[in-house]
Amino acid sequence: MALKRHHKIILGGLGTLVIVAVIALSIMMYSLYIQQMQNYNSLNDKIAELQTGTQTQINSLAANLLQLQNTTQNTAQQINLLKASASSDFSGIIQDSIPSVVTITTSSAQGTGFIISSDGYIITNAHVLADESGYLASNIQAITSDQQAHSARFIDYNSTLDIALLKISGTYSPLQLGDSNSVQIGDKVIAIGNPLGLQFSVSEGIVSAINRQGSNGQSDYIQTDAALNPGNSGGPLIDTSGKVIGINNFKVSGGENLGFALESNYIKQAVNQISAQSLNQTLIN
Repeated sequence: MALKRHHKIILGGLGTLVIVAVIALSIMMYSLYIQQMQNYNSLNDKIAELQTGTQTQINSLAANLLQLQNTTQNTAQQINLLKASASSDFSGIIQDSIPSVVTITTSSAQGTGFIISSDGYIITNAHVLADESGYLASNIQAITSDQQAHSARFIDYNSTLDIALLKISGTYSPLQLGDSNSVQIGDKVIAIGNPLGLQFSVSEGIVSAINRQGSNGQSDYIQTDAALNPGNSGGPLIDTSGKVIGINNFKVSGGENLGFALESNYIKQAVNQISAQSLNQTLIN
């Protein structure tokens, strides 16, 4: 049956409404999609911003922690140095230094020495190794702080500066030489040695003078009021940083607290001269 005109109008109107509704729904869904994408992108931007901010805060916190750690370490070092400078506590320096000091014994004498390399090179005064006739004594031994006796090999010596180089077997913690040019009158020091056979004795004092002239006619010596006695020869004179600034050499007989130590820069000169000639190497940089 053919549709009448009013039926066609009704159907045509419904089709138009459906198309309009579909278009409107599509526009609405597209708008929602656009809005969701904008929200998604905004959220991603915020997340990225938060991540960047968080990483920046973590980096800043790590830097602050590192700075705090360094400050704490520096403060601890300054406190230890202050203790030593104030003469209230040299015990830490002494405890660290004594294992590097040795008693030197020969067939005719006794003195002190100290280790300058991890493989057992030792320096002492040359006169400690001389017998009554002035020749090299026999049976040279180095006794470490654990009371172990080690046979010491004589390398060579510098007669002008009264420095001798020895070698023992084993691995050790050496003492470090400081810069004697920076030593000032009044600096606090300790001397470690074996005065009158009393092993590993420690005496404390100050630098009384610098560039004093020794029996060699050279102004190479630090004067100190730290007590030195027979047996201290060849032992280290140590400053408040734990470094050797001199090797205890002699005292003025008849005087009180008049000890003298060869300055560390001349020790380096003598040791490197000996090691270059006898070992073809430089022991102290």
